[in-house]
Amino acid sequence: MRGNPLRRLVELLVLVSFIIVGAVVVLLGMPSSETADGELKLTPARFWRELAGNAVQCELCFRNCTIPEGQRGYCRVRENRGGKLYTLVYGRAAGFDLATIEKEPMYHVLPGHQNLGVFTAGCNFRCSFCHNWHVATKSPEEVRSLTLPPEELVGMALDKGCRSISFTINEPTVFYEYMYDTAAIAREKGLITLFHTNGAINREPLRELLRHMDAVCVDLKGFTGQFFRKTSFSQLEPVLETLKTVKESGVWFEIVNLVIPTLNDDPTQTREMCRWIKENLGEHVPVHFNRFFPAYRLTRVPPTPIETLERARQIAIEEGLRYVTIGNVPGHEFNSTYCPECNNTLVKRVHFSVLENNIEGGTCRYCGHRIPGVWN
Repeated sequence: MRGNPLRRLVELLVLVSFIIVGAVVVLLGMPSSETADGELKLTPARFWRELAGNAVQCELCFRNCTIPEGQRGYCRVRENRGGKLYTLVYGRAAGFDLATIEKEPMYHVLPGHQNLGVFTAGCNFRCSFCHNWHVATKSPEEVRSLTLPPEELVGMALDKGCRSISFTINEPTVFYEYMYDTAAIAREKGLITLFHTNGAINREPLRELLRHMDAVCVDLKGFTGQFFRKTSFSQLEPVLETLKTVKESGVWFEIVNLVIPTLNDDPTQTREMCRWIKENLGEHVPVHFNRFFPAYRLTRVPPTPIETLERARQIAIEEGLRYVTIGNVPGHEFNSTYCPECNNTLVKRVHFSVLENNIEGGTCRYCGHRIPGVWN
């Protein structure tokens, strides 16, 4: 298969698509949301507390940054001014991603509908393999942006015929206030709301946010603390706690695992991860094993062999997970979703395109098996 010219062409097209996405982040830059004197606009942040000496402690994510006056947190977008914490990216959209919901990926939420993704600068991880480093590794001053309040963002989604808004691309936790206010308005207008996250948000802000969310896509980047420390300067435990909290809330969620050769592709670790998912989250949570392509600071690692993804999927099925797909391999049979009861095709896909949808009223049209998800 490695010598197949068609396969090599498909791989090249997928790699180019990642490059184009990075370019769009830059090209979508709009007039910067700065004041007349060049200062960034300040909006009061949520989830923080005062400390001695005009310092503050941010309590939004697992880092719980202690921030001296005049300094910013690890994410680069939350700043201490005069002993008060402010967000620098409220209503400051660095770009948009208009695509089918499959791109998130979100496979059990109205397949094939148009979704408007929004993002800003900043992130609370430092992933060496980040495909969105153009914005995720930047401070607000380094990214051109469009001033777009929540009401106008919701209006944009409606004008474009979208059925949902997602908060995505960079880590939406860092623009929490913007996401929260937009999601509340969007739901009032009948839009589905979701966010794609690295999962490292603290429990209290997460529970507050979930009141306005219909779905969550969580990146479970690996299953060892060493992997998280080495590749993302982060931790595994907060992500596992987030997954449990989302499960408790009843909000629909799906999991993505980007499989990177030599770093998180060990079959034993994959089996441990799948076993943990079933025991703690249930057998019905969809799991997407996505193919890695060289990016950012991880360019000497080759693309994930397709056989590795197929093996990961097989392990997940053996461990009892019922909805397991393979992503970033256009045309692969397991890019589609199958009924776990009768094995007929529920949703046939090629990459982000839905060719066939056999889910009717939340059930398999062939055998009537109820399929979990968001269907209306």
